Amino acid sequence: MKTFFFLSIFCITCTLPAFSQCLDDQKSLWLGLRNSLIFDLSTSTKLVHWNHTEDCCSWDGVECDVFGHVISLQLDGLSNLANLTHLNLSNAGFAGQVPSEVLRLKKLVSLDLSDNHYSSIVKLENPDLEMLVQNLKELKELYLDSVNISAQRNDCLASAVPDFSANFSRLTTLILTCCSLLGSFPQKILEMPSLQNLDLSGNMQLSGSFPQFPRGGSLRTIVLTNTNFSGSLPDSISNLTMLSRLELSNCRFFGPIPPTIGTLTELTYLDISLNNFTGSIPLFHLSKKLTYIDATRNSLMGSLSAMHFEGLSNPKLELDNNEFHGQVQELSNLSSSSLQELDVSSNHLEGPIPKFFSELDQLTVLSLSSTKFNGTVQLEMFKNPNLDTLDLSHNDLFVQSTDSDSGFPLLPNISWLKLVSCQLQRFPNLLRQSRLWNLDLSSNELRGEVPNWIWEIGNGSLRYLNLFNNLLHGFQKPCKFPSLRVLDLNSNQFQGELPIPPLSSRSVDYSHNFFTNSIPNDICVFLSNASATALQVLDLSANALTGGIPPCLLNKNWKLGVLNLGRNNISGTIPDTFSVNCSLQTLDLNNNVLKGKIPGSLVNCPSLEVLNIGNNRLEDTFPCMLLKNSLRVLILRSNKFYGDLQCTEAIQEVSNLQIIDISTNNFRGDMSLVSFSNWRGMISASGNNQSRSNQYLCYGFSEISGCGYQDTVTVTMKGLEIELTKILIIFTSIDFSNNKLYGKIPYSIGDLKSLYGLNLSHNELKGSIPASIGNLTQLGFLDLSVNKLTGTIPVELASLTSISFLNLSHNRLFGKIPEGPQFQTFSAASFEGNLGLYGCPVDTSCKKKRSKSI
Repeated sequence: MKTFFFLSIFCITCTLPAFSQCLDDQKSLWLGLRNSLIFDLSTSTKLVHWNHTEDCCSWDGVECDVFGHVISLQLDGLSNLANLTHLNLSNAGFAGQVPSEVLRLKKLVSLDLSDNHYSSIVKLENPDLEMLVQNLKELKELYLDSVNISAQRNDCLASAVPDFSANFSRLTTLILTCCSLLGSFPQKILEMPSLQNLDLSGNMQLSGSFPQFPRGGSLRTIVLTNTNFSGSLPDSISNLTMLSRLELSNCRFFGPIPPTIGTLTELTYLDISLNNFTGSIPLFHLSKKLTYIDATRNSLMGSLSAMHFEGLSNPKLELDNNEFHGQVQELSNLSSSSLQELDVSSNHLEGPIPKFFSELDQLTVLSLSSTKFNGTVQLEMFKNPNLDTLDLSHNDLFVQSTDSDSGFPLLPNISWLKLVSCQLQRFPNLLRQSRLWNLDLSSNELRGEVPNWIWEIGNGSLRYLNLFNNLLHGFQKPCKFPSLRVLDLNSNQFQGELPIPPLSSRSVDYSHNFFTNSIPNDICVFLSNASATALQVLDLSANALTGGIPPCLLNKNWKLGVLNLGRNNISGTIPDTFSVNCSLQTLDLNNNVLKGKIPGSLVNCPSLEVLNIGNNRLEDTFPCMLLKNSLRVLILRSNKFYGDLQCTEAIQEVSNLQIIDISTNNFRGDMSLVSFSNWRGMISASGNNQSRSNQYLCYGFSEISGCGYQDTVTVTMKGLEIELTKILIIFTSIDFSNNKLYGKIPYSIGDLKSLYGLNLSHNELKGSIPASIGNLTQLGFLDLSVNKLTGTIPVELASLTSISFLNLSHNRLFGKIPEGPQFQTFSAASFEGNLGLYGCPVDTSCKKKRSKSI
């Protein structure tokens, strides 16, 4: 009988030409496959002719794409293929469904279909995982990394993991990383006596829990990172005597860590970060091979004794963001600890920094930020010869450094030094640091001038300098910036003309100082330099700058993502010079004296998320052309904008907008024509889930702070102007107040399920308040005052439990004020000017009842 074996790869971007040339690595891959197969040379019509001398794309049974990748194999005549024991097609660039012919390979011992190519997707749907394991019962190793096992059927059974513990009595390795699995993982698989290596990481919807492990278990590696596994870690974990690697990061485990885990003598790697483990952390004296412990972001508590740092083999110990407390006990025998990295930041530790921390010979990273260490610290105390990173920030420490010049560097190998909020009163003596590239001295008490020797650190090796929030007013002459990539002078007392940034700058922040005069023309010379085109963030806000905006700021830099010139005294027009390669994500020109129109070339910035041009003297119509971009924040408040608000097609296609403020202008238009049904940035109530609740609008990523640049914006909430120094992704508001808008409030306003603030006050709106506002369960403030609204107050509004500010005053409302928990907290001022309203709190009888109840 002829055996037919077919592996099909679908080319989805092109047709297949005959002239494609095979890549060398592809030829080697398939010749390796040929040599691993046992087949009859006399009957084979295809494999027998594969060789090094010919282009593999010309081999019989092979098809390639235009790039020389093999995308299809059709192999027949392999009479002995059923005897195949090992098949490895990992990272071969295949895409599409795993062929059903693989089920015929009954003698397979090892099958690897792993796919790490993001441009291709390998699927296991028909056959699915259950069919695979039912047919290939001899398997010992199964690798399906990144193979999509998600279901296409309505019952979704194909994406659940079948219980195949009975089928695979010899299975040793099961790798199902990032396979789109869901449902509950069978516990019996974890109890299989033969299983040694299990990796289910990256399946966020896969749940499960640990069983009571029997004695004699063979598991050596358990990786469940980024899954939905939960429950406790059983005491019987100690029965896995061969366990060497346990990764449970970002799951939902809880409860105490069993002390028995400290008896695992083969354990080398332990990651239980991002869970809710409680209690104390066990001792690992018997785990002599352990080199990595990460318990970050749990709820661990108790004290840390000297024994926690003893006996481990060159370990990295990450204990940050927990609830450890008390004073750390000193370690008497330094030779008993060979710690390489130690992070206990964001805990509740007290007292002085333990002396032994500063004497560990192997230590390269020491992070002690945001604990409660106190006392005076001399930087000279740190004698760790290999220390690369030191962070003492945000404690109650008084950090000092002597002025003596011993001829030796203070910290000979330090490259990263963070002394944020350490009560520093003068610059530490760092001139002789040959490797220092990251220096953060922000939020201290540094005064006077920045010493010019700081630019000579490491012969100009300094790349990151943060002097934010000090009392500095100038630079010691001569001043020559080194090859800095990040320079932060924010919130000091610098005066005079703006210093030209370093040519190699990526981020420059001169905001909140007293710089004066116009932006120097030399900045255009700076931007014309090839290396300066890498500038991504330029923040000159909150100074006393005058003059106009140099056009070169907008057309000379293709990578500029943030330009903030707000809160100055800049005049003129906004240059219409935005490059077609514009990368701007934030443009903030608020609180200046700019005139004219919004430049049409701003449409060349498709990534624009924040546009703040409020509080100027701009005179233009509504910028409809920008609404189809990526805008999340649009601030036009307090200008001279006019005309209709009816760029109907554009405004109804708004998707990402989460904050819009067009208040205090001269807009006219019929509100009833505005449909909010497509304002997706404000519609999804799921946007308020825990995973997004602490995310902010942010430009870029910084290894130092996590967020490269965080936008700020001023919004009117509860009648007050409030500056949001960080814009939560889930914060949403609409402010159309102080215009000349008329018509009815559209019922579709109730579709904005995640809306937090709505201000339509001081317009000419008529009709009734739509009952659909009662659907806005996240609404925190509502201002519809000073309009011509009629009818009763919808009873649905009384069900809004999150609302803390309400103003319906000065309308033509009538009837009884609805009763509800939040409505009882509002004063009569919220309803005044509506002569037809009655009930609490406007009736005098209510005031008497309240006073009696009090």
